Amino acid sequence: MSDYNKSLLNDAGILNLEDASVVMVYTEWNDTIVNELVAGCERALTQYKVSRSEKIVVPGAFELPYACKQYWEATAGTGKQPGAIIAFGCVIRGETPHFDYVCKAVTEGILQLNLQLPVPVIFGILTVDNEKQALDRLGGAHGHKGEEAAITALKMIALQRQLAGK
Repeated sequence: MSDYNKSLLNDAGILNLEDASVVMVYTEWNDTIVNELVAGCERALTQYKVSRSEKIVVPGAFELPYACKQYWEATAGTGKQPGAIIAFGCVIRGETPHFDYVCKAVTEGILQLNLQLPVPVIFGILTVDNEKQALDRLGGAHGHKGEEAAITALKMIALQRQLAGK
């Protein structure tokens, strides 16, 4: 991996995936943080020479599972269906239980998509207590979660291809 990458994941198993396609579905909410997650993902995809990617924006984290599923269904039969979908968002704890409800709903929604869709949906949602914790996950002590999501997506595409015998 390149020097800029402080990812905690290694890149073993990512070979010859230049033809892979990845869709990033991300939120407008907490956009400074989320945009850096997306930028880190794009850097990693570029590093592995993946040029087929698309970005879809939704208002908030709660809308991520719906948008992922709708994108999949809208691209059925078009040749534009991705090998993986990455959902990016950032939910920061506040003073009300809203944080708990949103985090639980998004987590369960992404889980259900992984069980229903024939491609992996990568959980790139930061669920943090404060903005500092989010920033620590954008290249700080906890790696860069955007880069890690891209690596996870590519590893899952590779696994899927391996299992399919391609």
